[in-house]
Amino acid sequence: MNTRSRTRVFAVIAAAGLTAGALAGCTAGGGGDNGNGDGDGEEVTITWWHNATNGPLPDVWEEVATEFEEANPGVNVEQTGYQNEELQRTLIPNALAAGDPPDLFQVWPGGELRDQVENGYLMPLDDAIPDTIESVGATVNPWQVGGETYGVPFTFGIEGFWYNTDMFEEAGVEVPETFDDLVDAVGALRESGVVPIAVGAGAGWPAAHWWYQFALKSCSPETLAAGQEEFDFSDECWVEAGEQLEEFIGIEPFQEGFLGTVPQEGAGSSAGMIANGQAAMELMGHWNVGTIGGLAPNEEVPEFLGWFPMPGIEGAAGDPTAALGGGDGFGCAADAPPQCADLLAYIMTEDVQRRFAESGSGIPTVPAAQDAIEDENLQAVAAGLAEASFVQLWFDTAFGTTVGNAMNEGIVNLFAGNGTPEDVVKRMQDAAATL
Repeated sequence: MNTRSRTRVFAVIAAAGLTAGALAGCTAGGGGDNGNGDGDGEEVTITWWHNATNGPLPDVWEEVATEFEEANPGVNVEQTGYQNEELQRTLIPNALAAGDPPDLFQVWPGGELRDQVENGYLMPLDDAIPDTIESVGATVNPWQVGGETYGVPFTFGIEGFWYNTDMFEEAGVEVPETFDDLVDAVGALRESGVVPIAVGAGAGWPAAHWWYQFALKSCSPETLAAGQEEFDFSDECWVEAGEQLEEFIGIEPFQEGFLGTVPQEGAGSSAGMIANGQAAMELMGHWNVGTIGGLAPNEEVPEFLGWFPMPGIEGAAGDPTAALGGGDGFGCAADAPPQCADLLAYIMTEDVQRRFAESGSGIPTVPAAQDAIEDENLQAVAAGLAEASFVQLWFDTAFGTTVGNAMNEGIVNLFAGNGTPEDVVKRMQDAAATL
């Protein structure tokens, strides 16, 4: 990939005016034709792949598909949910490469989006649904390449700790305000007889997010930008991130068998451990409240659940108020029927966005729907987003598939004790050299 073709996906919240309380834009409106069938009486089938497999969101998307079919006679919507990592790493890339992608599918910003646009896989959306794009304000920026929009985010938020307030109280632990406080909390929780932190390292990326957080807190904003724009990983902070992670793993913060634990499926997953009172904390994205609720015995968000942001590291070069995060968005395949864009516009209407918020599945990107957030933890995430100096996109998303996969593999090896901090950076540099 030519360096000049890379667009900056470093999401600077302050500069863009992107906050949870004031996302510029108007109420989402439909765009495009919104007609029946394909215009000549024949039926049209829209295939829709998404990453909702548990919690309340699958039911929301099923309702949306049914409603769109009822409003558009002759249009059939076949929606299917897949595990996020399977969808992102295998199913969508393989379907695109084979020339047989779904019509509407999950589109991640950053390197993956750039690659898909370069290969002509995605439909430009600006002319089809301009009102919808305008409705989400600055959140759409990471889904744009060369001034064109190829996806629309339906949720955007940041990562932090989902924790058991009862366990914290019983162990005499306060919410950590510094990284040293977090280390102390791990020790106190362990002494109280509970697992301090659950991690679903079996899926790879949840383990990788720990390294991301250390890199975010250790590298300056300028260094982070250089990594994304130029694949420059020469700054020593990238190695320091691995050293800090290695040291943190050494205090044994995680559950036994964490290398084989999955993150979001079943009671034995890392989210399930939080839901069922088997661990005190999990570092995870804003969607986790819905996942935890779906895995709880009564399938409701536990009353003990709380949330706090990842604390900064005192004396490090990174901005202590920076946050790691991103969003989920949908885009249409280049050859999808025009009704695909209409379905995307419907997903982004205020009514659907409000139902998304009410379900506790995440923070909606349409401003008029944000007062529908009922869950106190999601409100805390929204406040954390508003207070962040900037939001760094997930590193594997920002760097793209080639570098992102190499980085994640190196981090998992570090977790397993089979790699070094230097190995992670070397993998990144070697992968970047192939582009």
